Amino acid sequence: MEKFIIAAGVALRIGDTGKAPESDRTVVLLHGYLENLDIWDDLTPLLPPHARVIALDLPGHGISEVRGPVHTMDFLARVVHDALTGLGVEKCTVVGHSMGGYVALALAAAHPEILNGLVLLSSTPNADTPAKHEDREREIAIVEGGKKELLSRTQPGKGFAPQNRKKFADRIEDMAELVMLTEDEGITALLHGMAERRDMNDMLSALPVPQLFILGRHDEYITPEVADAMIARHPRAHVTWLEESGHNGLVEEPRAAADAILRFIETNNNTK
Repeated sequence: MEKFIIAAGVALRIGDTGKAPESDRTVVLLHGYLENLDIWDDLTPLLPPHARVIALDLPGHGISEVRGPVHTMDFLARVVHDALTGLGVEKCTVVGHSMGGYVALALAAAHPEILNGLVLLSSTPNADTPAKHEDREREIAIVEGGKKELLSRTQPGKGFAPQNRKKFADRIEDMAELVMLTEDEGITALLHGMAERRDMNDMLSALPVPQLFILGRHDEYITPEVADAMIARHPRAHVTWLEESGHNGLVEEPRAAADAILRFIETNNNTK
């Protein structure tokens, strides 16, 4: 069921299956940059039928509001936390895709008590490298220069493994259209927020919450070398590789991604 709520003073579009009275069966899905909650449509039905699954349009994307020129990850985490409080969620497993992982990390830093588990799906606790920071500034200039269509032509396809781009041509086209429908101010606010985010590796190492990394073997954003370094730094984390995916494993291999999340949830429940 979809609805609108106000969280931390921001109007949000929410998807909520409204199931699962058990608090440890709630899964919260946070989408990535240039996405909205609909990106989870292939994966959500594959999650446990007894789970309550909540997704939302993060402020600045989808139909949720834009609130100012910079949406920091801490601001987004405050909005998510207020939304979950309003929805009566006391504990949950949070799954963050790409930018959604940055928000999940900020939520974990501020409110670890709400988490049963943290899943980073094609995401990383690293801060931007200088080169990535320059990329964000370049994208801001493109959008502010009225050339958003350049992003729509390049960004969606790059998120898929090269061998999958033809297969998912229709999905790539849908994602390109979504870029054009996203408010310019929302795009730039989130780009500024991602560029400003801090390194979260120390926080993640100290976080007393089970962790899962789901990684695409053909990810051009989080390369296998970067992923391997992240895994080595966080040996407590469970790891699942999606062998046929790029950055968008939730679309390219939704069954494998959902199975990894299910195993993670069940493992945590069995060790409590």
